[in-house]
Amino acid sequence: MFPSCYSKPGDGGAKRCSIAKVLLGVFVVYTLHTVWVLSGFLSTKPCDGGRGDLCITSYLAARPGLQLSVFTCLVPDNSQLNLAVKIHPFDPHSTFERQVNVSLPQETRANGSLYAVVYVHKAGISPLEDSGEVHFAAQLTAYTTPKRTEEQRDMKRPSPRSANPVSHWKPHLPISMMSEDFTFSKAAVPSDVRRYMRVSQDGQQMIYLPLLLVDELSFRVRDLMEINSSIAQLPLTVSYEGISLRGFRFSVHLQDVVYSLRQFGFSEEYVEKIKETLVGSNLYLLVVTALITALQLMCEFLALKNDISSWRKKKKMGGMSRNTVLWRSLSTLLIFLHLLEETSLLVLLPVGLGACVEVWKVFKVFNFQPQLKNSKLHVKMDEGERKTVEYDREASTYLSYLVYPLCISGAIFSLAYLHQKSYFSWLMNTLVTGVYAFGFLSMGPQLFINYKLQSVSHLQGAVLMYRGVNTLITDLCSCASFFSSSESLSSPHQLSCFRDELLFFLYLYQRRQYNPKARKRESGMHIKKLKTQ
Repeated sequence: MFPSCYSKPGDGGAKRCSIAKVLLGVFVVYTLHTVWVLSGFLSTKPCDGGRGDLCITSYLAARPGLQLSVFTCLVPDNSQLNLAVKIHPFDPHSTFERQVNVSLPQETRANGSLYAVVYVHKAGISPLEDSGEVHFAAQLTAYTTPKRTEEQRDMKRPSPRSANPVSHWKPHLPISMMSEDFTFSKAAVPSDVRRYMRVSQDGQQMIYLPLLLVDELSFRVRDLMEINSSIAQLPLTVSYEGISLRGFRFSVHLQDVVYSLRQFGFSEEYVEKIKETLVGSNLYLLVVTALITALQLMCEFLALKNDISSWRKKKKMGGMSRNTVLWRSLSTLLIFLHLLEETSLLVLLPVGLGACVEVWKVFKVFNFQPQLKNSKLHVKMDEGERKTVEYDREASTYLSYLVYPLCISGAIFSLAYLHQKSYFSWLMNTLVTGVYAFGFLSMGPQLFINYKLQSVSHLQGAVLMYRGVNTLITDLCSCASFFSSSESLSSPHQLSCFRDELLFFLYLYQRRQYNPKARKRESGMHIKKLKTQ
């Protein structure tokens, strides 16, 4: 069925290559499916009753008199509800904000939880007596570790109480509801809408009740307020906004994305950054971002696949800069250790795999076969490799005149922030910042060797092209983000915009200048001339 997945006799690498192509195809299909789902938000077709479709109309189309009520309770059910806010009359197309003080039960003050139940029902009657009511339960408390004061930050060991999560208050309850009078086809209700839809039968007509949602994306950890036994009341800001069908589906999808990030083990700080990015973006920008991310992942996958394949076949290391390989191995390991405390397993896996490949390349390029000569250990090398080592040592000497002053000055500058961090964190951040800031210089010895040998045939052109394109896309996106906002460049990665492009373009120039095919043609013509003579 899949003939490309079987290896031919005598060709041990054909099967591996085909498996890589299959994995790449699966990844492309998944990416296209994600883009298709996002683009589906832009065009949801309404029901056409003239074609015989069964239609589901909106309950809001009849303009009923509605009321919005917010209750608090210890358990999100219909028992022991305490009224907190009542909005009457309630216009689904309006936008408002109301601030109230919520009384805290004794159980909540004793490190317990509290819920809010939002009801939209007919005006003048209890929501429990209205068969057409809709409700949504949201938690008003969250368990997290208390914020450390300046004195606690200076302490090396936090107190036992500060290490245990305690109940905190969410001071904002953002409510949204689809206010668009959209008519759905019964056979084509989107799956994300169907989860929130309740359909009632009115004679032969089907009506769906209002689609209610509490926007969890607006929640920020920095806004939490710690709850203790002495606090009897806390402020709560209840806000409401009527949204379209596209906005409702978009919000549901983004909340699912945030939930998936938490399930994959992303830290709350990383999730906060993602939420801030998603809330300020529109659908078109997210579709473009998904395409760019997919392109970057594809380039990284192809680069890693070609890198492993080419290095497995390498028998001679002539022309390869050992210092460049060693530096890249150390830098990837430092970045991996830096990310080990800040990100999730989903991000660590590809970074860790890349670090393992770079360490494997170190053993490969140094070709550890020591021999005793004059009571000293020597590594077995041929003539081409000896010349490469000489050129590599010469280039590293020239490069050290620039790198050492930069690294020393950077370390001295970072001493100003030593009091804010532990020694290990300061050392790790300083090393990682140096890798980001001066990492592009590691390509210098390799370019110098290329110049001395007048050749680039020893390099993996496909790998460099994929990684060069990936780096260019990343830097262009970083600069576009910087110029489109008023914030300054803060992270070391953003500070290193276009750090690799100059050397990458120098490699392209060398590739054109020392083209192996052109040299082959010239040598062939030279041989023909000698034969004719």
